[in-house]
Amino acid sequence: MVDLKGLTARIRPELDEAISRVVDSGIFIGGEEVYEFSNELADELNDGNLDDEMFVVPCANGTDALQIALMALGVGAGDEVITPTFTFISTVEVIALLGAKPVLVDVNPDTFNIDCAAVEAAITDLTKAIIPVHLFGQCADMGRLIEISDKHNIHLVEDTAQSLMSIYCDENGVSGKAGTFGVCGTTSFFPSKNLGCMGDGGAIFTRSGDLAKLLRSIATHGSLNKYSHEEIGVNSRLDAMQAAILRVKLKQLKQYNRARLEAANRYDELLKDVEWVDIPFRDPRSSHVFNQYTIKLNSKSCSTNNEIQKLLKADGIPTGIYYPTPIHLQPAYICYGYAKGDFPVSEKLSQMVLSLPMHTELCEEQQEHIIKRLIAAIEKCNQWT
Repeated sequence: MVDLKGLTARIRPELDEAISRVVDSGIFIGGEEVYEFSNELADELNDGNLDDEMFVVPCANGTDALQIALMALGVGAGDEVITPTFTFISTVEVIALLGAKPVLVDVNPDTFNIDCAAVEAAITDLTKAIIPVHLFGQCADMGRLIEISDKHNIHLVEDTAQSLMSIYCDENGVSGKAGTFGVCGTTSFFPSKNLGCMGDGGAIFTRSGDLAKLLRSIATHGSLNKYSHEEIGVNSRLDAMQAAILRVKLKQLKQYNRARLEAANRYDELLKDVEWVDIPFRDPRSSHVFNQYTIKLNSKSCSTNNEIQKLLKADGIPTGIYYPTPIHLQPAYICYGYAKGDFPVSEKLSQMVLSLPMHTELCEEQQEHIIKRLIAAIEKCNQWT
């Protein structure tokens, strides 16, 4: 699904130099590498905007980034947080861990992103925050979500783990990069991400200096000065080695995203005449950085994506189903009172979506082979039924 060995080979000298620099410094937690990476990422997110500063607060992983953001906003017992049911578990997990109630809503069947009408319908007097997830590589409808959050005075926290550097621009002039619209944005540097480290890592973005200060404090045991603890915090730090690696990769990120887009374009061309497949919808208001290339299987005679995945696996073709079970049907979240049928779009998508290999090293020959085997698998599955 992701060729990390191939990517690493191309930048191995730079990575070796960065790792050696950290080893020689003897500073493995915090220090210059983390500081410089934070500033460099902030500059990339802000596009050189000198009038509105961007702050980046690194942490240990993307899940912690979401939890720390909600903690800084005071989310806790008795609060409600609205987020999609069609997402990775961590988006919802952190809400529950803080004692708040996850209020789940359905998604758009084309973009897979949060349904804005469902968001507004779900708002109550207890709603403290909305977490849109910029899924698979393109932005949610931030113009509408900003309107909703402003109208109801609700915090907007963006989960941009899969869409770092995706650009949103609508007809009303709302524009910027994923994670820079709300009170804060969060991301993950898991190795398979477009910007991934060689372990775990995450970060929180905000334009508020006061909020950035609070986020840093919470991420370090609620302390900005050693042994002085102003609030309850956690231990969540990006180590210097990962920061140094990320600094190398950040310089290549635009190139990586271009390579993914080129691969996505080739997939689109190869699949354009395949009647059983819907290629990824591209929202004209958002660029797409293709963390995943996710198709929808629309053959009426092919019952589930799981059957196609098994046939492709037998052919040596890796695929992913993101996500096979929506959050509201997960055993751990039954306690919130949701049931099958509550979110029909997400439930249908869970049986239709299939993510094909997507990474910077894909070549045309590989993609032709993948699509050839995909078509054969669908035809075989159709014959069975």
